[in-house]
Formats: sequence, structure tokens, C-alpha cells
Amino acid sequence: MQIRDAHFPGRAPVDAYGNGGFRFAKMSHRGSLLCLPSGIYGWNLSDPSGLTLETFHKVFEEQEDIEVVLVGTGTDLRPLPSALKDAFREAGILADPMSTGAAVRTYNVLLSENRAVAAALLAVD
Repeated sequence: MQIRDAHFPGRAPVDAYGNGGFRFAKMSHRGSLLCLPSGIYGWNLSDPSGLTLETFHKVFEEQEDIEVVLVGTGTDLRPLPSALKDAFREAGILADPMSTGAAVRTYNVLLSENRAVAAALLAVD
């Protein structure tokens, strides 16, 4: 049996969140998500204390196609670590942390406006 990393090759709004996962593009995913211009990826992160440069490597790989990244930090707003904020600034990306629910709603609006947006969404129960 071959196990692949979760990946949806395209951009899609997030239809629902909660119960430890998300629904989008008539599919469901258990766990956190990275929504990037190249697609939607499963993100192996469950706690905002794990927000590091390494956990955002896929975002930085696509930095030329991203103006803003919305960071859903769970049920509560958690600030981003200074080193991460600095790295986003140097890459020309506005990083905006907020609760996961607010990030989902904002992502959907910006996506509908065809903006250069990405989202890093921690799953919530």
C-alpha cells in the first residue's frame, strides 16, 4: 500500500470547518490545511506553538504568487513568532494571524476576488 501526502491540485473555497477538519471541493480532510496557489495540502501541525519557518516552507516556495497569507491559529488568535513575521516581511508577504474561523471566512472572500491569497489553517474541534 502506498500512502501519499494529502493534496488537492487547485484552489477551492473552504465550505466548512470543525470536528478536527475541513470540507472543500466536495471532499473532507481531517487535520490542518495549507491552501496555496498550487493547491490545498494536508498540513502536519495541530498546535500554534509549532508555527516556524520550517512549517511554512511550502508558502515560501510559492512566495512570488502570494501577497497575503492568513494564518488560522485555532480557536483563539495567537501572534506569530517574530522570526516568522520577519521572514514573511522579507518575502513581501503580509502575514495575518487570526482564529481559524475568521481565516476561513476571509480566505473565501479574498479567493472569490481572485486575490493572491494563501491560508494556513489549524484544525479546530
